[in-house]
Order: sequence, then structure tokens, then C-alpha cells
Amino acid sequence: MGLIYADIELINGDDLALSRKFIIGEEEVKRMHVNMLVDTGSYMLAINENIQEQLQFPVVDKRKAQLANGHIVECDVVAPVELRFKNRATTCRALVLPADCEPLLGAIPLEDLDVLIHPLRQELIVNPDHPYFAVTKLK
Repeated sequence: MGLIYADIELINGDDLALSRKFIIGEEEVKRMHVNMLVDTGSYMLAINENIQEQLQFPVVDKRKAQLANGHIVECDVVAPVELRFKNRATTCRALVLPADCEPLLGAIPLEDLDVLIHPLRQELIVNPDHPYFAVTKLK
């Protein structure tokens, strides 16, 4: 199987909350579409500094992370990040990778979105068992 990419909309969750309270207009909510590598070997969502600079997510923590090449880097953790894919949405934290590193869609947001990798078509799809809404396993 090759590399799988998906078009994910990233939205500043704080801006979204302010918009819902009519403090800022919908047009002021910072958002962008990002073609992300679907990486089931990564746990979290990972964005890069360029994306962070544009969307200005609040930094809530710092965490050390091991890159694919084995190097350990200290990354900012930002939140809340709203992700949207097709008819699915979730809110999560994201690690901020250096410079223009490739953004990664990890296992935790994938599970919460209730999406699957279709190996034949090599694309991310909504779970066909739950085509209209995401279902979360609680056990």
C-alpha cells in the first residue's frame, strides 16, 4: 500500500467558539484546507510551524516527540483544533512540528472521526458501517 493523503479542514476552535457567541463574525474564523498524510503509526494530529503561524492556535503545553528519523524534538502542543473531513468533525490537540514538516493525521483523530483507509482505492473514507454520522466505541 502506498501513502494515503486526505484533504482536511483545520479550524481554530477558539475562533469558532467566539463566532458561536457572536463576538466575531464567521468570516473572521481562521481556517484552512491541508492535504495531510494519513499516518496510523502516529498517535496525534501533527501540524507544522507554517500552519500554526496562519491559524494561531493557543499553545497549551510542550511535549517531546520522536520523529520518523529517530530524532527527538520538543514541540508545542496546541488546542483546540477542529478537524473536518467530509461529513465528520472532531476537536483535538496537535503537535507543532518544525518549519514546513509534513502534517500528519494520526490514529486518535482517525478513530474519533470514524474513518477508514480503503486499501484498494488508497484513500481515506468514512466508515461504510456508519455513513451518516461517526460512532465512537466506548468499550
